Amino acid sequence: MVSPPPPRGRAAQSSALSTRFALPGREADGDWLDAMEDVDGGPPPLRTTVNEEAARKIISRNKSPDVPFDRSINAYRGCEHGCIYCYARPTHAYLDLSPGLDFESRLFAKPEAAKLLRRELGARGYSPAPIAMGTNTDPYQPIEARYRLTRQILEVCLETRHPVTITTKSDRILHDLDLLAELARHRLTAVAVSVTSLDARLSRSLEPRAASPAKRLDAIEKLSAAGVPVWVNVSPIVPAITEEWIERILEAAAARGVRGASWIMLRLPHEVAPLFREWLAAHFPDRADKVMHIVQSLRGGADYQSDFFTRMKPQGVWADLIRARFRIAKARLGLGDHRADLDIAQFRPPRRDGQMTLF
Repeated sequence: MVSPPPPRGRAAQSSALSTRFALPGREADGDWLDAMEDVDGGPPPLRTTVNEEAARKIISRNKSPDVPFDRSINAYRGCEHGCIYCYARPTHAYLDLSPGLDFESRLFAKPEAAKLLRRELGARGYSPAPIAMGTNTDPYQPIEARYRLTRQILEVCLETRHPVTITTKSDRILHDLDLLAELARHRLTAVAVSVTSLDARLSRSLEPRAASPAKRLDAIEKLSAAGVPVWVNVSPIVPAITEEWIERILEAAAARGVRGASWIMLRLPHEVAPLFREWLAAHFPDRADKVMHIVQSLRGGADYQSDFFTRMKPQGVWADLIRARFRIAKARLGLGDHRADLDIAQFRPPRRDGQMTLF
């Protein structure tokens, strides 16, 4: 039994299912693969499919002490950007799908997202606080061009004067520059653009369907020029692969008007670790062992630590070195911390059925 070669334009090397839930594995028969190669010239391209999900709620709550927000919106499940390191990949295992290729190609959209948001913001006793978008999957991944769910959500936020933050790797965010500029005028939004390197070839390998580094920097410049508070997120830092770019990313982003910067070390929860190891073996076999040795030195000897107060804070000499480099570069460039001071006092509940409420 052998597996077919990974499709071009995808980061994951396989469609293996999670073993955490005792799901059956998927393997292609070797004879069938040989015949397909001879007769058909190889497997067909892996197409992206989108299923529509009838969600009951759209605002997700969390009580994690490791993140600076208590609520978020993810209008999509899965992400076509296909970043090999994405910590959200294991969520596809709950759907009996592969955190590997399925996460990149079998997507879900919640077409009623804006309607659900309007209902939840209008609920009796709702208390406003910034809603984070881009916390699990990118709100500006390619299927946003078709569904426009992120834009619809921003329209509700502007109508209700509700603060919202966005994290993205896509210059598609510029399609909503009109809404973001207006939200920014009311101190209701802030944007973080994630940049992992300035090497387009490396980015195509790590994040095969995300915008190129040049396009992300262009988005930063245009957001800043429009008055939208924008930060650069050097995330994730992959030891011995992307860390060489830290200072150059900060310099390029500072030249384009970012207000501050943040960084996150590579995280490999659950099925992400074996997927990342496969990717290393395929793309960086010469240093795969070195990379994983450094990763484990940051996580107490393991691929990952999931405990609160630990998972977001790598430890050890390597982590201390990166912290020092980041601190020195930020000070030299005059960059602040990634912190958004948004106004929650302007919030007004949405209209119900097109009518204003009496009370």
